[in-house]
Amino acid sequence: MLHPWYRGRLERRMVGSTNRWRFPREPFSGDLLGLSQMCKALNVDFEEVLKDPDRLYVSQIQKIFSRNLKNKTIQSREADVILKCLGSTWELHQPHLFQSETLAKLYLMALSQGTTSPKKELERLLQAQLCGSVQERPPIKKMIISLKINDPLVTKVAFATALKSLYLSEVEMNMDDVLGVLASAHILQFSSLFQRCVAMMMNGLTPTTIKSFYLAGCKYKEEQLTTACEKWLEMNLVPLVGRQIHLRKIPQELLHRVLRSPRLFTFNEFHLLKTLLLWVFLQLNHRIQTVPVHETVLAFFNSFPKKYSFLDQDTGQSLVPLFLCVRLHGIIKGKNLEELRHINFFPESWLIRVTANHYHALESGGDMVHVKDLTTQAMRFGLLFNQEYTTHSEIIAVYGFFFEIKGIKQDTTSYSFYMQRVRHTDLEFPSSVCKHGPVSLRAERLVKYEIRAQTLVDGKWQEFRTNQITQKFGFVKPSCKSHALKIQTVGIPIYVSFSFIFPIS
Repeated sequence: MLHPWYRGRLERRMVGSTNRWRFPREPFSGDLLGLSQMCKALNVDFEEVLKDPDRLYVSQIQKIFSRNLKNKTIQSREADVILKCLGSTWELHQPHLFQSETLAKLYLMALSQGTTSPKKELERLLQAQLCGSVQERPPIKKMIISLKINDPLVTKVAFATALKSLYLSEVEMNMDDVLGVLASAHILQFSSLFQRCVAMMMNGLTPTTIKSFYLAGCKYKEEQLTTACEKWLEMNLVPLVGRQIHLRKIPQELLHRVLRSPRLFTFNEFHLLKTLLLWVFLQLNHRIQTVPVHETVLAFFNSFPKKYSFLDQDTGQSLVPLFLCVRLHGIIKGKNLEELRHINFFPESWLIRVTANHYHALESGGDMVHVKDLTTQAMRFGLLFNQEYTTHSEIIAVYGFFFEIKGIKQDTTSYSFYMQRVRHTDLEFPSSVCKHGPVSLRAERLVKYEIRAQTLVDGKWQEFRTNQITQKFGFVKPSCKSHALKIQTVGIPIYVSFSFIFPIS
C-alpha cells in the first residue's frame, strides 16, 4: 500500500499549451518550466508567484468565480462579507469580491487567521465553487475585512460606484466621478473597471480635464492614458487650449513633451510663441481669471528690468527648455520680430542669430543654409479643416516666395490637401501679404516639404502623411503644385500641417 505522501504526489494536473504536468498540492516543486506554464495558463505574473507561491490559489479562485459569474451559476444570497472602509460599512457577497484582487487577498487573509490550515481552507473554497448546486456547497462563514485608503482622489461616491461594478458590468458613470472611480479601481486592483475608466477618460479629454487625467495617468503608471493626453494636446494646444484660461493648468513637463513632438499642430510659429507667452503670463499672474489680450501680455513682459532678458533672469531660467523648442527662424514677419525685440524676452544672442539667418537666406535667394532637418527645423503652417468647409486655404509668404496651402472636400469622407506657388500679382489681397515684405522674381524655387493630416475617429487618432518630397516649384502647372495628400476619413476636424524648407539650390 502506498504511503499517503506518495498518493498526494500521484495527483497531477495538466497545464499550459504543451500539456506539461504539475503536482497541484505543492506550490513549487522546483519545476520552473512547469510553473511558468501554469502562470501563463492562469494569467499570473511568474516573478510574483516565485515570491508568493500561494498566489496561485488566489488566481485559481478568481478564475473560477469569474467563470461562474459569467455563466450566472452564482445565485443571490445574504451578504457574507462585511467591508469596513472610508468610515462606512459595506455588505458584499463573497463570489463577487473575488473580481478585486485586493478584496480577495483581504478575504483570504481573514479566512486563514481563523484556521490552523490556510491551504485546506483555500481548497475548501475552491471545492465550494466547483460543486454543481448551491445546496451542495459547504457553508461559508461571515467575514469582516478592513481596507484603509489614503488616496485623496477616492471619495465615498466613487468607491461605492466601484463596489457596485462588482455586481453590474455597466454601471453608469459621469465624467465628474470617473477620476475617483479610477483611483478606487486601482486600490481595489479591479482591472476591468480600471480599463473602462481609462477608456472613458481617453474619450473625454477637454481643456478642463486634460491636466487631471494626465496626472492620474502618471500617478497610476497608465501609459495608454498619458499618451492619449499628449496626442490630444499636440493637436489642441494652439487652436483650442491656447485660447482658454485652462491653459494655466497645463503642467510644464507635459507642455515640454508636446512642444518636442513632430506632430504638434500650429497655424504658424508665431501663433505657437503667443500661446507659450500666454502660458508663462498665467503662471505668474494667478489672480487673472480671464484670457488677456495679447497686448496685455506684451506689456507685462516689457515691465521687467531691461538689464537682462526675461529668460536670463531667475524667473525665466527654468523656462528656457520650453522656448528652445520654438523654431524662432520660422517667425519671418518684420513686425513680429520687432515685437519680440521690444519685450526683451529672449536673450540678445538668440535674436541676433535669427536676424542673421534671415539676412543670409534673403541674400541667397531664399536658400536656408541654417536649416538641415525637415522633421525638427522646418517652417510649420497649418489648416484646421472644419465640418462646414468645402474648401479652405491660406496664403503664406517666405523670403519673397508666395504659396497657397489648401484643403478641398471631395465628398462626405474624401479630402485633398496640397500647396501651390502663386505670383504676388495674383493675390486677392496683396497688400496684406506683401506689405513691407520682399518679392522674389526667381522662376523656380527648390522646396523640400511634407504634408500631414490628423483626425480623431472613435477615440483613436488617424494619421496621414506624404513622404518627404523635394520639388522645384515654378509659376505654371504642373510645377506650381505640390503632390496632393488624399485621405478618406469620417473624422472632423482635420488638423493639416505643412512643413517645408528651402534647400540650397
